[in-house]
Amino acid sequence: MKVINVVGARPNFMKVAPLHRAFQEVGIESLIVHTGQHYDEKMSDIFFTQLEMPEPDVYLGVGSASHAEQTARIMTAFETVIEDETPDLVLVVGDVNSTVACSLVATKMNLPVAHVEAGLRSGDRRMPEEINRIVTDSIADFLFVTEESGVENLKQEGVPDEKVAFVGNVMIDALVSFRKKAAKTHILEELGLDPGTYVAMTMHRPSNVDNREGLGALLSTIERVAASHPVVFPMHPRTANRFKQFGLADDVKKIANLTVLEPLGYLEFLRLMEHAGTVVTDSGGIQEETTFLQVPCLTLRENTERPITIEQGTNELMPLDPEAVAARVDELMGGSLKDGHIPPLWDGNASKRIIQYLTQHM
Repeated sequence: MKVINVVGARPNFMKVAPLHRAFQEVGIESLIVHTGQHYDEKMSDIFFTQLEMPEPDVYLGVGSASHAEQTARIMTAFETVIEDETPDLVLVVGDVNSTVACSLVATKMNLPVAHVEAGLRSGDRRMPEEINRIVTDSIADFLFVTEESGVENLKQEGVPDEKVAFVGNVMIDALVSFRKKAAKTHILEELGLDPGTYVAMTMHRPSNVDNREGLGALLSTIERVAASHPVVFPMHPRTANRFKQFGLADDVKKIANLTVLEPLGYLEFLRLMEHAGTVVTDSGGIQEETTFLQVPCLTLRENTERPITIEQGTNELMPLDPEAVAARVDELMGGSLKDGHIPPLWDGNASKRIIQYLTQHM
């Protein structure tokens, strides 16, 4: 069997790395196609090196563009890859434009598609990722689910049970594999941070940073939280650009007790996250990682496609309300912790279950 694994953005790397290794361990030919949807040469190199992944077999270099143009570029380029490589299966992960674009191409070329992280739903169709999830799941042949909500969502959408497999979370596979390696990084020492005393923050969702109101609320939130606790903020390029665009970059620089960093490598961020007193984010994957690490997490969004992180994990959903967020951070840093549990099958073996399922059913 010959499999093409599609990656388009950094979160995809963490999901494909354990899958690529698991394919190779059982003798399945595994190719990595990097669409270049989000591409920073330095960060891509760091992630591939840290995750012990080979250079991508194919790099499409589609770059940034509108959703329509980017999706079209990926589809056109990926069609040529399929023709050249003639794989037996296309495997996509997550919910980025590369996920839906490559799924559409493979399906129209009569190739089976496996979607890893299937069935997740926020219920918010204003999110481009939600549309990508729904479309990909509607055409995929193998739907690999991370949590029980995914099984229920697919059932409600009329997906046949025989297409769905609850296998666990490949994001956690990567975390389990590289946790010890991350512990050897020196990010805390370099920043002069003591474990449990600081707040780690990431924010990049368009609803939070693409408008002046949201960005102003984020700035106020940082100011209020940093008034009581050190805040470490590896800033997404999108967020940094928006602060400049709306003339707020100087206000960010003036905040005492705030350390703004360039995006970190996977291992450095893992260590920063694991030893934070609280994590404040709007990311999807970080909700899962903090749940496994049992680190308090505040997700500043109206909804989440990962409800298990709230029902069983250490994650809490909050609106971007500066006063309320700062007050809850104070409580969490003071020891007011949720009684979190690690969800079923988040054990580091999801990739092996996926490969076992595919070898039995193909």
